[in-house]
Amino acid sequence: MARILLVRHAPTPETGTKLTGRLPGVGLGPRGVTIAEATADRLAGPAPAAIATSPVQRCAETAAIVGRPHAMQPEVEPGVEEIDFGRWQGRTLNSLSKLKAWETVQQTPSRFRFPDGETFAEAQLRSVDAIERLAAAHRKGTVIVCSHADVIKLVLAHYLGTPLDLFQRLDVRPASVSELGLHPGRGPQVVSMNV
Repeated sequence: MARILLVRHAPTPETGTKLTGRLPGVGLGPRGVTIAEATADRLAGPAPAAIATSPVQRCAETAAIVGRPHAMQPEVEPGVEEIDFGRWQGRTLNSLSKLKAWETVQQTPSRFRFPDGETFAEAQLRSVDAIERLAAAHRKGTVIVCSHADVIKLVLAHYLGTPLDLFQRLDVRPASVSELGLHPGRGPQVVSMNV
């Protein structure tokens, strides 16, 4: 069985107020580093087979901190990169929540494409494909995957069998760990969320 630990990046100064998306230069800051270190302490048991990360800075920083107790460098996995929010990237959540399209994002996300960006379905397809590849490469090991809230929610929704239009009901907190068990020839298990 492949054990996949989905780690949301630690918070940045913008977390919860801005849709930073894939913008460069958005790092953890001192508070985020401290929180990432606490997650690293929780994951400091037996060494994982691999650590993979979104290429986005806040994830790469979190993954590097999580890898330190194991003396492991994370490998970049583009499949778990943040959703391409297109023209919405960099806007405040307050301003976005006033748009008519925001209701679609929250209530029927399967019908929405971010302007000049991707759909939730496209993001789910690429992220689940990345998880499946990592699980196949490490069939009997643990893989830590550092990614983003929506990407992790989309992956969890897939393995829970939750329709895409209901994935927003899931909550994935900063620096939390959610565990998947992927068994060859058996159904997947969502072992825990937000630990």
